[in-house]
Amino acid sequence: MWKSIPTDVRRWAAALLPALLVVCAASPTASELQRFEAVEPHMGTLVRITVYAGDVDAARIAIRAGFDRIRALDAILSDYKADSELNRLTTSAVGRAVPVSADLFTVLLASQQLANATNGAFDVTQGPVIRLWREARRTGRPPKAAALAAASARSGYRRLHLDEAARTVRLDTPGMALDVGANGKGHAASEALAAITKSGVRSALVAVSGDLAFSDAPPGRRGWRIGIHALGADVTSIPQMLELTHAAVSTSGNAAQYLEVEGRRYSHVIDPATATGLVGDLTVTVIAPHGLEADGVDTAVSVLGAARGLPLVESMPAIAVLVVHRTDAGVTVLPSSRLRALVARASAPSRVADPLVENREQVEVGGDQADVPVAAQDAQGRVRREARHQARLFHRRDQVITVRSQIERGDLELRQTTANVVRP
Repeated sequence: MWKSIPTDVRRWAAALLPALLVVCAASPTASELQRFEAVEPHMGTLVRITVYAGDVDAARIAIRAGFDRIRALDAILSDYKADSELNRLTTSAVGRAVPVSADLFTVLLASQQLANATNGAFDVTQGPVIRLWREARRTGRPPKAAALAAASARSGYRRLHLDEAARTVRLDTPGMALDVGANGKGHAASEALAAITKSGVRSALVAVSGDLAFSDAPPGRRGWRIGIHALGADVTSIPQMLELTHAAVSTSGNAAQYLEVEGRRYSHVIDPATATGLVGDLTVTVIAPHGLEADGVDTAVSVLGAARGLPLVESMPAIAVLVVHRTDAGVTVLPSSRLRALVARASAPSRVADPLVENREQVEVGGDQADVPVAAQDAQGRVRREARHQARLFHRRDQVITVRSQIERGDLELRQTTANVVRP
């Protein structure tokens, strides 16, 4: 589900705009490409784009293409914007077939395919129920049973009908509300990556909250260092980090968004069968070719649970999953067969950096201190002091300190700031 951007995030983002680009020179022996990074607020969160490009102009064009693609998709898929195509559909398509854009149809078709495969465990028609739980997290009070029953009566994936040939959508029931927050961010990440690739940049990573999409490996590496869990070697032999290319990674869990009532934690992920937030402590990480798949499957497996979810994943080509189940008795780690295969051929040292949001999963896209130019090393002491100040100011729990460069009139200028991952 997409959240309104918190006030402190808006203030911080406004201070960063126009987007600030980070440049860290790659080793000359590896490539003449340089690393650039930018952050902008979209889809109720902060979106980070990292590219390796030959110069500032190429980086600017690529990053702008990525952000523009995400902005366009947000205007289509948002359930917060009253004039989004998704929201307009819920009033215009009741009882009649309405043509929709290719982008919206792509997301709805994938959603319905997954709904059918899971017998409704994944269901984008749960908008009325999701909104009740969203309000519950705001107020700290669970929804009333009568309100949930009424919302459920207006939900159900079998009430949503798609015609592929005509590219139309029809809804059965007045008052329905669609919510594609369970797969929309992952889709946006991969679509932004495609726009970046089309601009000519071959090595890039897009992070939309906890949803990642990435292409060719950074210069001199086998792949992007992607964290898939944060457990110790005493708990599992699965490494914390894998080096991956040309894939998408998404994680679902209840570490960041939940409602706690009388000691019981209700996740932001809704079980359509009960119209209730999930109560088990399950973290699901999915690696897939496209973010639309990764983001949807992590939600579906979360709802189904490991016993039903892992067999479903085994039937899906090119999808790998890691399930971490925490109970009072301990932690159980359950990898799919494809995840084990990835570990066998792409395992990397379990060194993590650059914390991402949601479930404290990690990704490292920067170099070691030795990879940073001398001028940047000199500036990092001042950056760290500023980072401590910013952390106190905004009460953020995780920081990543980088040296950013602001693009002004085509010239690079070192700036002191922090590349923070912001939690609400």
